[in-house]
Amino acid sequence: MYYKMRLEDKVRVPPLRLGEDIGTVVMDVLQEQLEGTIDRNIGIFIAVTKILEIGEGDIIPGDGAVFYTVEFEALVLRLAQQEVIEGVVVETTSFGTFVSLGPIDAMLHVSQISDDFISYDEKNGRLVCQETKRQISVGDGIRARIVSLSISERDPRESKIGLTMRQSGLGTEHWLTEEEEKEKSSHGQ
Repeated sequence: MYYKMRLEDKVRVPPLRLGEDIGTVVMDVLQEQLEGTIDRNIGIFIAVTKILEIGEGDIIPGDGAVFYTVEFEALVLRLAQQEVIEGVVVETTSFGTFVSLGPIDAMLHVSQISDDFISYDEKNGRLVCQETKRQISVGDGIRARIVSLSISERDPRESKIGLTMRQSGLGTEHWLTEEEEKEKSSHGQ
């Protein structure tokens, strides 16, 4: 889930930038330091959106920079076990698909797609369910549940997120539309 958070941090303004507008410099430094990083307690930093308050600067002997206490707003993504998420398939392989959740990708293993036997159509880059003929291709929107979550603060690329679509109400946008149509026709609507 995405959250808009109000946070506070110390920001080091380097000596070469002391003559510039302090608000611009602080925003630049925060964006460079935080965006794309992960904090276990806060989440995945998507964007620093607004500087709310810049306190008095502190000078540390031996360092030409000024350190400011800054209050700011940021947009963060927090993922949780069993959370239902929506994403877009960015890659298909013989063992599953990789799904973009925005700032981070998750893995949807073939065993977690369907009860049906699934084969990989390498020529067309898609996964195909044998009995139902349902398919998953790059660009498909999906709804899935997070079943495993291992977030790495030091190297976000090493984070591992496992998904499942083997429950009611989960699947590709096409599958969910098909299910909705079946449901309507079975109830005479």
